[in-house]
Amino acid sequence: MEICNKLNQVRIASKSTTKQKVFSIVIAIIVGVILGLLAKVVDSPDFNPIFTNIGDRLGIWVFVATLLSVFSYSPNLAAVKVFAFFGSMLTVYYVYTTLVLHFSPEREIVLWSICAAVSPVCAYIMWYARGSGLFSNIVSALPIAVLLSEGFELRNAYLPFHTHYYLISWLMGIYFIMIVVMLLTISKSKKKLLTILLIAIMLSLIMIYFNVFARLFPGLNSGLQSVIL
Repeated sequence: MEICNKLNQVRIASKSTTKQKVFSIVIAIIVGVILGLLAKVVDSPDFNPIFTNIGDRLGIWVFVATLLSVFSYSPNLAAVKVFAFFGSMLTVYYVYTTLVLHFSPEREIVLWSICAAVSPVCAYIMWYARGSGLFSNIVSALPIAVLLSEGFELRNAYLPFHTHYYLISWLMGIYFIMIVVMLLTISKSKKKLLTILLIAIMLSLIMIYFNVFARLFPGLNSGLQSVIL
């Protein structure tokens, strides 16, 4: 009860009807189905590799899940919506991969299933990003730190002599846009924006120094490298 009272001081849930809740969950599922199908379709040599590498990386999914979370009526609904999103997205993606392409990437399926399983907890916490106070600022900075860290690591994706090295700048530009969008949508004031950005930069430096992505998600962000092999 004490924890709930403290969280209510950070952000108070909005009143919503059952119809509004169901509608928002259905929208999350539809978004998941569409993005899951698109991610599979663009994962083809016929498409520009920049689209493939956006879908193959963690950043875009963190971005979408963050927006679904913060623009929910309550933290409980945010948890349900994000789980529904990842569940529908991964189901479409891997059903297509297994049944249509007759390929079963077991390691990737397990990895993303774990991500989907923990996503409700992350979404519940992330909902408080649009609140007030230090806790809100730290929570807001987390997804931005992920994008900063992953975007920074893109510099090592291609060797200079490779014909696709131009993708680095394009992908970094896309990550920059996602960061700006999150800062503008989550922050309610210039002071909060600057505070979030400062915390995010510090967290990203820590993540880069300890090579967090390579340790937690080995092989997850290897899309760019796979293009050049």
